[in-house]
Amino acid sequence: MPSSEILVLGGGTNGLSAAFRLAKAGHRVTVLEAEATVGGAARGWDFAPGFRTPGLAHVLHLMDPRVIKGMGLKLDLTPLPSIALAASGDHLTFGGTFGSTLTGVSDAESKAWADLRAKLLRFAGVLAPMKQMAPPRLASGAGNETLKLLKLALKMRLLGADDFRELLRVLLINIWDALEDELTDPRLKGLVAFDTTLGTWLGPRSPNSLILLLNRLAGEVDGNQAALALPKGGMEAVAQAMTTAAGAAGVIIRAGAKVARILIENDRAVGVLLDTGEELRASQVVSALNPKTTLLSLVGPRLLDNGLVTRLRHQKSRGAAAKLHLALTGLPDFRGADLKARLVIAPSSNAVESAFNPVKYGEVPSAPVMEILLLSLHDPALAPPGHHVLSAIVQYAPHAPKAGEDAARAQMLEACLTQLETFAPGIRAQVAHAELLMPYDIEARFGMQGGNWHHGELSVEQMLFLRPLAELAQYRTPIDGLWLAGAGSHPGGGISGAAGWNAAEALLKAGKA
Repeated sequence: MPSSEILVLGGGTNGLSAAFRLAKAGHRVTVLEAEATVGGAARGWDFAPGFRTPGLAHVLHLMDPRVIKGMGLKLDLTPLPSIALAASGDHLTFGGTFGSTLTGVSDAESKAWADLRAKLLRFAGVLAPMKQMAPPRLASGAGNETLKLLKLALKMRLLGADDFRELLRVLLINIWDALEDELTDPRLKGLVAFDTTLGTWLGPRSPNSLILLLNRLAGEVDGNQAALALPKGGMEAVAQAMTTAAGAAGVIIRAGAKVARILIENDRAVGVLLDTGEELRASQVVSALNPKTTLLSLVGPRLLDNGLVTRLRHQKSRGAAAKLHLALTGLPDFRGADLKARLVIAPSSNAVESAFNPVKYGEVPSAPVMEILLLSLHDPALAPPGHHVLSAIVQYAPHAPKAGEDAARAQMLEACLTQLETFAPGIRAQVAHAELLMPYDIEARFGMQGGNWHHGELSVEQMLFLRPLAELAQYRTPIDGLWLAGAGSHPGGGISGAAGWNAAEALLKAGKA
């Protein structure tokens, strides 16, 4: 019966980062991945003959610098400007890092944006260290990282009294009000509102939505705060680089190894049972899978406190983002926009809110908003010569549609194509094949509960020491020897590796490995 000192469940970016960190600390580590290839949301696939998408995610903006440096990742990154598309062709270009350069707006609007941008980046920079630490728990003897918390508190106080009060104010307001107070251009407001709510179950008017923009801006790429980039080879190149680094550190990676059950003996995790019947024993089990899957399915409610089971079952995990892939017979024309940029269809903050409203009731929006990349312009190998791959994250999509899954998927595809035709006339005739993954499709393929990309909604009541639940916030579970290391834990999802790295650090600090 094979054995390993530590088993890591899930070969996504969090599983790989956790495995690498533990292996570098001198432990024998095996990663178990249910699919034939590792990578999670960064795993690529062919969606039509000759056409490939290099991952569910398609833009890098949250990669943890500890992971990049620690794993020695050499990523060839192309910075991505954003273009807020206008149906008239009067586009707004959001250049540099988070709109450090802005073209297509008045001087007054440019000045207003520069002031708002500086404030948001300043606040996000203050909060950024929270991503790289176990969230504090409000309990005595909770094992909080006191020194780091003191440094964070000092950094906040050094903002000055006015900025400190402003930070406390904006943490709990919505992005709609902030944009209405400061800006006038609907394209600019639409773009920022879209970025704030991307991948969430929130609209711009939803309470506490602005904190999600600060969370997004706290990320960095290649040392640049709030930057967006496209890795050469796409997201699957990030997964491949991490896999190579983990292997070089001595991590054993077993693909096609689906865990059926976590083995518990005397209230302690002692290994796993694979669906083939094979048992693997370990001193510690680290799960980078969804917290609900880990505890409710692989451990089982019988071995857990009834209150914890109830709270975990009620943890919100509604996905509202769909992923669209189009195989195109030619290059579309988005009314003269730079096709190598990140293209965003979100004409106004009201358009973003209007797209969210139907989804609350299980319905499909008539005018979805979306983020678009023409990936084949960056990597011609993704499509046959003269053809192209369009990849789009589309909001909002119902995770539990009233019309039924097949009907909702067809309605959503039609709404997407209609919206695209408005901004790129003639594109519908160029579509040779379309693949649309609704939230329920994403759940089935990637194991994300509710199709939520963060393995649990990223909202103010499910962040920091409340993520995924207060008693699970520091990566420990009530089962001795079992740890959580996935996107459902702090600081959340995205191609980051932060949660996995944090969990490994917590395990090492506890002296459990």
